[in-house]
Amino acid sequence: MQALLAPIKQFLQCETPDEWIALASQSEQLAALLIDHCNCELKAAQTAMFLIRKYAVDKASGDKLLEWAKPYEEFVYNKSRDIDAFLARDVKKNELVGELTAKPGVDYGPDLIAKMVRLIKEEFHHFEQVLEIMQARNIPYQNLTAGRYARGMMRGVRTHEPATLVDKLIVGAFIEARSCERFAKLAPHLDEGLSKFYVSLLRSEARHYQDYLVLAQAISSENIDERVAHFARLEAELISAPDSEFKFHSGRPC
Repeated sequence: MQALLAPIKQFLQCETPDEWIALASQSEQLAALLIDHCNCELKAAQTAMFLIRKYAVDKASGDKLLEWAKPYEEFVYNKSRDIDAFLARDVKKNELVGELTAKPGVDYGPDLIAKMVRLIKEEFHHFEQVLEIMQARNIPYQNLTAGRYARGMMRGVRTHEPATLVDKLIVGAFIEARSCERFAKLAPHLDEGLSKFYVSLLRSEARHYQDYLVLAQAISSENIDERVAHFARLEAELISAPDSEFKFHSGRPC
């Protein structure tokens, strides 16, 4: 595990504050932790799907992606949602149906599609896994608004293309890397079942951050080191600064 985490710790400019770990490991915070984690997994899938639809595929392929996401979004936005029925559905019927067609003239399209489709599959699966854990522990699902962390990271994104896409991919890399670092640091403080689950997520989260970085550099006509350093500073500030709201990516508790 240390070999997996070493490049992530080098990528991030700071570790998760011990104060956050102390708060997150309290039993009375378990519901808030899992609910936000569940929402984060779905948000990650939705973000990746947005990137494919906006930048990489034609309309017909975009419609296929929307159909793939439909059961998840219907569940999330339906206030009378039935968790048991959602988890018991035939998952095979919710797979992506058919091949996606890259937009002509978009050189990075096939690579973005391949990496993001794999990420979406894994994030949808993680969403379902967290939902199962919540159901087993009688924790009801609820929608949450984005926290300070996500908003703060997106404020650093440039507003002209392809710089916007490059920056969004770099932001994605930091979100995935921070998730991986927090899973590893928090796992020893949780009960055995949750600890094993969080450790099981490390490898995919580590690959996700690398995929985002590879795509960002492939799309950019310039070296992205300066942009990575920019977001590294911003991310470290958000993680280290006092934060009155507890979320999976929140800052130092105050």
